Amino acid sequence: MPRPWLAHYPAGVPAAIDTSAMPSVVALLEHSFAQFRDDEAYVFMGHALRYGDVDALSSALAAWLQAQPLQQGDCVAIMLPNLLSFPVAMAAVLRAGLVAVNINPLYTPRELQHQLQDSGAKAILVLDAFLPTLDAIVSHTEVASVVVVAGADLLGLPAGSALPALLAAPMAGGERLRFTDAIRLGHGLPFSPPQIAPSDPAVLQYTGGTTGVSKGATLLHSTLVANLLGSEVWMQPGLQRKPRTTQFTIVCALPLYHVFSFVVCSLLGMRAGARNILVPNPRDQTAMIALLKPYKLHMFPAVNTLFNALLHHPDFAQLDFSELCLSNGGGSAIQATVASKWLAVTGCPITEGYGLSETACAVVCNRTDADTFTGHIGLPMPGVDIRIVDDAGNAVPLGQAGEIAIHGPQVMAGYWRRPEETAAAMTADGYFRSGDIGVMDAQGSVRIIDRKKDVILVSGFNVYPNEIEAVVSGHPQVLECAAVGVPDAASGEAVKLFVVKKHASLDEAALLAELQAVCAAQLTGYKRPRSVVFVDVLPKSTVGKVLRRELRVAA
Repeated sequence: MPRPWLAHYPAGVPAAIDTSAMPSVVALLEHSFAQFRDDEAYVFMGHALRYGDVDALSSALAAWLQAQPLQQGDCVAIMLPNLLSFPVAMAAVLRAGLVAVNINPLYTPRELQHQLQDSGAKAILVLDAFLPTLDAIVSHTEVASVVVVAGADLLGLPAGSALPALLAAPMAGGERLRFTDAIRLGHGLPFSPPQIAPSDPAVLQYTGGTTGVSKGATLLHSTLVANLLGSEVWMQPGLQRKPRTTQFTIVCALPLYHVFSFVVCSLLGMRAGARNILVPNPRDQTAMIALLKPYKLHMFPAVNTLFNALLHHPDFAQLDFSELCLSNGGGSAIQATVASKWLAVTGCPITEGYGLSETACAVVCNRTDADTFTGHIGLPMPGVDIRIVDDAGNAVPLGQAGEIAIHGPQVMAGYWRRPEETAAAMTADGYFRSGDIGVMDAQGSVRIIDRKKDVILVSGFNVYPNEIEAVVSGHPQVLECAAVGVPDAASGEAVKLFVVKKHASLDEAALLAELQAVCAAQLTGYKRPRSVVFVDVLPKSTVGKVLRRELRVAA
C-alpha cells in the first residue's frame, strides 16, 4: 500500500517503531522510575511526588493488591480526578499484573453500574466524595474490594489545611479501607513482579464508539507501548523549537481518566521524565492560572474549549510561555480563530492531532515543528496506516471522501467481551473503521469533514444519542424522542432533545421540569440536553428510522 505521508516526515522520524526493548507499560514505567528518581513527577497544590516516590508508593500498593482475592488479569476500576493518588493507583494496578479500568468520577449510578458490570471489575479505587454513587449500585457488581481515596492523600498537608470543596467531602462508606492504609499495609507485604506479556490487556478505555452502549476498548501493553514510543519520536522536532532551562513541564488539565490525558500527560509524561502539574478543575481558570504561574511551561495539551476559555481570561497572558514548545490539540476540532489567537498570545502554534480510545490516543498528527495551523489532523504517525474507505471497506482515491480506517499496533485488540461488535468495527483486512469521514491529500495529510454516525462531541467528550434517548423515553409521558448535536460556542456542540408527548394536552412546562430531573439523576452533566423542544412528530425513513440529520437541519 502506498504511504505518501512518509516523504513528508520530519528528519529523524522513522516509518515504524521498534517496541522490543519495552515489553510492557510496566517496563516503561520502571525504566522511568530508575532514570528520573529524584525529579518531580507530579505536582498538586504545590506538593510534589518525585519519580522515586511514585515507585515506592505504587510498589507498596501493588503488593497490597496482590494480597487481595485478585488474579492476574482481573480488572480494577480507578474512579479518581486529577490527584496525586491517580498515577500511584494506575502504576500499582499495572505493576500487580491487573487491568486498569478508567472511570469518569462524575458518573451517575446507572452509568457506573454499567461500566463495572461490563468490565467485571473486582476492585475499585474511588474518591470519598463519590462513595454515595458507588454505594447505590455496588451490590449489583462483582466489586469485592473498595479503596477509598481522600483528596489530601499524599499531600502531607497539616491538619486543617483548606482544600477545594470537591475534595473536602467527609468520608463515608463504613469499613472501606483507606488508600493510605492500603499503602501502609503493602509496605509490610512481599511484592512479586508478575510476568507480563506484550499481548496482555493493560487498560480498558470505555467508549461508545459511534453507536450503542459504552464499550471497553481493550488496550494491550503492546498497544500502549507502540503509541507511547511513536508519540515520543513524533514530538522530538517540536521540542527543538525553544531551548529549555528547567525540567520538562506538562500542564495536566484534562482529566486523567480520558484517553487523551491518560496517554499524553501521564504515560508519555513519565516516559519523558516530565513534571505534570495536576489541575483538578480546569473550569476554574483563575485557580488553574494560579497553579501554573510559578512554572515555565513546555507542553500544553488541551481541547478547543479550554484553549478558548483561557484566552479569554485576563490573567492568562501573564504565564511564562518563554519555553512553551508543544501545544497539543485534540478531542474535537480546533477552531482556526482559537489557533490564531493562541499563537499570538503564547508564541507556540497548536499542533492538532487525532485519535480515539480504540487507538490508545493519537494516531494522526500534524508535524510538531510546523509554524502554521493547517485545519488538517495531519499525517499518520510511525507504524500507522490510514486508508480512506467506502461503505464496503474498499479504499477510495486520494482526494475523495470516505471513512477513516486505521491499522497498526496502536489499534485496540477489540471491544471487551464483545466479539460481534469488534468484528463490525473492522474491515475484512483488519482496519478499524473510525466512524469519521475524511479526505487524504497527495501528501498523505488527512482532513476530517464529517462524522459518519450521530455521536455528539461536547467539550471533547463523546455523547451518544441512544443513551440519552433511552433515559428520556423511559418517562411515562414521553411517546418518543431524539437527541442531536447543535453548534455551541462554549462546548463545540451541545445536546438538543426533541420530544413527542404521549398526550397532546400534557403541560409542557411541567413535563420539561420532570425530564430535566430525570436527566440530572441518570446522565453526567455534559450529556444532559441543553435545550428541549416539543414536537408533534419526528421525521422518519420509510422503515421507521428517525432521521436525526433532518432534526439537525431544523435545529
